[in-house]
Amino acid sequence: MRTLGIDLGGTSIKVAVVDLGDPPRILGEDRVATHAAQGPEAVLDRMAELGRRAIAEAGPVERVGVGAPGPLDLEGGRSLSMTNLPGWESRPIVAQLEERLGLPVALINDARAFTLAELEAGAGRGCCDIVCFALGTGVGGGVVVDGKLLLGLNGTAGEIGHQTIEPDGPPCPCGSRGCLEQYVSGPSIARAAGKATAEEAFAAARGGDPVAAEALERAGTYLGIGIANVVLTVGPERVIVGGGGAEAGDLLLGPARREFARRNRMMPIERVEIVTAELGARAGAIGAALWAAASL
Repeated sequence: MRTLGIDLGGTSIKVAVVDLGDPPRILGEDRVATHAAQGPEAVLDRMAELGRRAIAEAGPVERVGVGAPGPLDLEGGRSLSMTNLPGWESRPIVAQLEERLGLPVALINDARAFTLAELEAGAGRGCCDIVCFALGTGVGGGVVVDGKLLLGLNGTAGEIGHQTIEPDGPPCPCGSRGCLEQYVSGPSIARAAGKATAEEAFAAARGGDPVAAEALERAGTYLGIGIANVVLTVGPERVIVGGGGAEAGDLLLGPARREFARRNRMMPIERVEIVTAELGARAGAIGAALWAAASL
C-alpha cells in the first residue's frame, strides 16, 4: 500500500509519499512554508496542492494521513485549537481535505505521528514499548505499549509535555502551571540562555558560554524528571527524544540521563535506553502516512 502523509506545522508543511513495506520506504517528499497568517482556507489549499504535487511525482496513493498540532477531535476529524495557527478552532480538517484531494483522510496529533514513525522506521524499530518526547516550540509526545500506539480518550494519550513538574511554576498556554513544556521547549531554553533561539543557545553552550550551559543543564534536569515520571508509569524499554531540542545532544541528554537515574529506584534503569530520534524533520509526515494505513 502507498499512502500520503501531510505534516502541518506553524512554520512549514511537509509531505511524504510512503510505500508501506518492511521497513517503510519514502518514495517522494516535499515541503513549503505554511504562511499561517493567510488563514485556514489558504493553508488547506496549500496542503492539498503540495499533496497533489507529491502524488504526481511519486505515483498514486490510496489514503492520506494528516498530522496536526494541538488538541484534536479525532472522532470528528476536527482541530480544536492550535496555538501557532490562528483561526483553526473547530476546523473540519478531514472533510475539507477529502473534498480537495478526493481521497480518504485520517487525522492524528503531530507528536503521535512522530512516535508512530520512530516506532516503525526509526529509533524505536524492534521495540514493543517506547515513549517519545518531541521537543520543539512546544513539547509533545507519544506512548507505545505492546507495539501499539496508545490514543486514549479521543487521541489525547501522550501529552507528556503537560505533566506538572513544578506545582507553582510559570503558567502554560494549556491553562495549567509548571508544565514540563515551560522548562524544556525551545523558547524556554532560549529565554533561560539569554538568546533569541534554542539553536543559538546550543551553539553558545558548545562555545563555553556559562549562562547557556547552565540553561541546558537545568532544562536537561527537568527533562530527566519528566522521563522518570513517564518511565515509572509505562515501563518502556526505550525513550526517544526528538524535535529541534534533540539537536542539543548530550548538552541536554547528559543531565537528563543523570537525573533519570537519580530519581528512578523502582525498576532496572540499565535496561531503559534514552536515545535521540533518527528520522529528523520528516518523521511527522511519515507517521501521518503510517496512520492513514492503520486507521482507514
